[in-house]
Amino acid sequence: MKPTTHLKTLKVRVKDKHKPILEQMAFEVNQVWNAANEITALYSFVPIPEVGWVRSNFSAFDLQKQLKGIKSERGFIIHSTTTQEVIAAHHKARRQFKTDKLRWRISSGSKRSLGWIPFKTGAAKWKGGQVYFAGHYFKVWDSYGLSQYEFRSGSFSQDARGRWYFNIVVEIPILCMETTAKGQVGIDLGLKDTATCSNGLKLESKQFYRELESKLGIAQRAKQKKRIKAIHAQIKNRRLNAIHQFTRKVVNDNGLIVIGNVSSSALAQTKMAKSVLDAGWFMLKTQLKYKARARSGVFIEVNESYTTQVCSCCGCISSNSPKGRAGLRIREWSCPECGVTHDRDVNAAKNLLALGHERLAAGIPVL
Repeated sequence: MKPTTHLKTLKVRVKDKHKPILEQMAFEVNQVWNAANEITALYSFVPIPEVGWVRSNFSAFDLQKQLKGIKSERGFIIHSTTTQEVIAAHHKARRQFKTDKLRWRISSGSKRSLGWIPFKTGAAKWKGGQVYFAGHYFKVWDSYGLSQYEFRSGSFSQDARGRWYFNIVVEIPILCMETTAKGQVGIDLGLKDTATCSNGLKLESKQFYRELESKLGIAQRAKQKKRIKAIHAQIKNRRLNAIHQFTRKVVNDNGLIVIGNVSSSALAQTKMAKSVLDAGWFMLKTQLKYKARARSGVFIEVNESYTTQVCSCCGCISSNSPKGRAGLRIREWSCPECGVTHDRDVNAAKNLLALGHERLAAGIPVL
């Protein structure tokens, strides 16, 4: 049976007048994190007679018991579930980085940590046109109509410019059980064009970072911190807007979306790092995935190996097809077997779509 709802995180900006109380809560969150860090670092190894020093493996449950009274002892105003969420996040980070001592969260100075106040389901509510949390009301720019949703878990978060945002997970009904879009498309990710579809639609590379790189350099040399943060925010917002427009068009027109599994994190270790990070491939994939799911569409990620070299018409790999980084300059090529002339990226996108059909025919294994 197909699900009728899906989870989505909504993000709205909190009005600046609430900044002092949120910064106080963020300071308390940092205190809880640092207290947990101190405990795990101090008792990471315990002595056992006739055995020696053995790693204690402090669990989140152990930390909860150790820090059970920290809220009342220190007079914190944060919600009780916030303490639990911070300890759970600390435990998860220790497991991820395989260490008992993480970085301290700093509340002031040039190296301060950005504000973060997590909470569990039921801690935040919508009352009287405002967000009610931990005994305080917060006015927000409500662009989603939050009153129509039932709040689940979420957080308050701060960006580099000091602006606060309310992030909340909500349950949204899937728009339709069967998507009305009948198209099918393969998408090849690249640097000359950020994304190229098998039907010819392209998301051109605007090079958002490079366009403002000179202005950013001037601001950095002049040590204009506010200007630097504003330029970075402008770059991010322009990239996000362009990707949103492209993904919305793709999802509206296509019920099946197939994309290559290109790794931006791996390519970020090469000389192409700046261009790769500026392209925003991960953001594009994420948007396509959740937007397709919201419309009961199918989103598939497949192995893109050899998709650039294989002829999408006859399936052969010829000697003049573009290969590896050395062939990046080859934008068009002709297959000697069938004589068809290909646009490099469109051909790759068509091969990706064919691979998506093969996967659907074989079935998608349940993990």
